[in-house]
Amino acid sequence: MFSTDLIESKQERVAINGVEPQMIGMLVSYAYTSEVYISKANVQALLAAANLLDVMAVREACCRFMERQMDEMNCVGIHCFAEAHSCKVLEKRSMDYILEHFSSVYQQEEFLSLCVDKLTEIIASDHLNVPKEEVVFEAAVLWLNKCPSRKQNFEKVLENVRLPLISPYYLHDVIESLEVVKDNQACQRLISEAKDYLLLKDRRGELYCPRARPRRSTGTAEVIVTVGGEDDKVVLRSVESFDPVTNQWKNLACLPFAVSKHGLVVSDSTLYLAGGEFPDGSASREMWRYDPCFDSWIEMAPMNVARSELGLVMLDGFVYAVGGWEGRSRLDSVECYNPHTNCWQFTQSVKMAVTSPAVVALDGLLYVTGGAVLEDGDGTDLAQVYNPKTATWTEVAPMQIARSGSAACTLKGKIYVIGGWHASTENTDKVECYNPKTNQWTMCAPMKERRYRPGAAVVDGKIYVLGGEEGWDRYHDTIERYCEDTDTWEIVGEMPTSRSWLSCVSLQLRKDIHSCPGTPND
Repeated sequence: MFSTDLIESKQERVAINGVEPQMIGMLVSYAYTSEVYISKANVQALLAAANLLDVMAVREACCRFMERQMDEMNCVGIHCFAEAHSCKVLEKRSMDYILEHFSSVYQQEEFLSLCVDKLTEIIASDHLNVPKEEVVFEAAVLWLNKCPSRKQNFEKVLENVRLPLISPYYLHDVIESLEVVKDNQACQRLISEAKDYLLLKDRRGELYCPRARPRRSTGTAEVIVTVGGEDDKVVLRSVESFDPVTNQWKNLACLPFAVSKHGLVVSDSTLYLAGGEFPDGSASREMWRYDPCFDSWIEMAPMNVARSELGLVMLDGFVYAVGGWEGRSRLDSVECYNPHTNCWQFTQSVKMAVTSPAVVALDGLLYVTGGAVLEDGDGTDLAQVYNPKTATWTEVAPMQIARSGSAACTLKGKIYVIGGWHASTENTDKVECYNPKTNQWTMCAPMKERRYRPGAAVVDGKIYVLGGEEGWDRYHDTIERYCEDTDTWEIVGEMPTSRSWLSCVSLQLRKDIHSCPGTPND
C-alpha cells in the first residue's frame, strides 16, 4: 500500500477501514520487536490485519495457531475464514479435517449454518469419511431442518448424496417418505436413478451413474479386473485389479488354469468366466465364478459346447455364449446360462457363424458386432441383434469398418467398438460408435496405438482399453483412456504384463481382499 504507486503512498493521513486499531498497534510493535502475542481472542482480527498490510510472517503464524486449535466445533468456521482471506494452506487443511471427521462435524452449529454451495462442495467429495452413505443423507436433512426456506435448494443437495449406494430399505422407508422429496420432481428423478441401479444389477455397466461411485473411505473402489490372456504365446492364469484413481495394480486369486480367448462378464459383484483356449490349443467348455468376498474361483456347470474366441455377455440375469471356435470350425450356436439353476440351454443361433465378435448388452438386447466369418479369418462389418423376448435375431446398420478381435463396451446409451483386425487395414486404431436410436455408426477419434484383441471396461464415465497386439510380434502393456465429452484418447498407465486376448470388466471391489502388488503368476 505504501511502497507502491497507490494513492495512499503519497498521503500524510490514511484511513484503514475494516481493521481493529489494536491490531495495527500490535503489527507496528512487531515491526520493532519481532514479537507478537496471538490468542484465541485476537487471532482472526490479527490475521485480517496482517493479510491487509502484507505482514506475511504474522499471517502464517496466525494460520498455524488456528490449525492447532482446530476441532469438530470450529473447523467449518476456520475453513470459511481461511477461504475469505486466501489462506490456501489453512483452507485445505481445514477442509481435510472436515472430510475426515464428518460424522462429528455435521452435528455442530457451524455446519448447520453453511450456505448450500459450501455444503454441496463438502458432501460431493470422494474423500468424505463416512461409514455408510446414509450418514450423508442424515446430515443433509439436519441442515434442511435448520431453516425451512432451504427446501427450494434441497434437490441441489440431494444430487450430491450417492443414493445408489444407500440401502434399498432405507431408500424406501426413510428417503421416499419425506415431503420435501415427494413434492420435488428433480428429487424423484434421483430416486428413480437409484432404484434402477439397485434393481437392475446386470445393467449397471449400461447405466451411466456417477452417484454410484464409492467414496474412498468406504474401503471399496471401482476397479478394472483383468483375467488371463497371452503374451508371445505364453498363456496366463493371472488375475489383477487396476484402480484408475491411484493407478495401482493388485493381485487377486489366480485362475485354476491358464487360459486365453475366453469370455468374462460381471453381474453385481460376481464374475463369470466361460470357454477359452488352453495352452495345448484345445477349446474349453468350462465355466467358473469368481466370488470377491472370498477371493476365490468356483467351478460351475460347463457349456454344452467347447468354445474359444467366443462372445460372452450378461443380459437381464442370464449369461449368453455366442459363436466361437470348437477346435475344427466356427460356431453359429448360442447358449444361455441361468445362474439360479446352474444350467446351460441352447437358444436361437446367430445368422452367421462367427469367432472373435465384439458383444454387448444394451436396453434388454444383445448386440454382436464384427468377428471373423471367412476361412482366412477376415473380419466382417455385420451387426446382429438378439431380442430374448422374441428369441429372434435381426441385422442393424453395418459398421463402417469390417473387423474381428475388437473390444466393445457401452456408455451413455451407445455402443463403442474399438480396435481389431481386417485384412485390408491389418491391426487398427479405429473406433466407432453406434446409436441404437438412429441406427447409425459414427467414427470417433482413433486410439494412440493400434490394438488387436484388447480388453475394455468403463469406469466413472470413461472407457479404458488395455493391452492387445500392435502386430504379430508386439504385445501392448499400455492402458488408454477415452473421454466421450472431448472425443480424445490418452495413455494413462501400464499393465504388469503385456498381453492380448485378455478379458476385462469393471467391478466395485473391497480393498482388503487384495494381495500385495507383485508380478502375476503365469
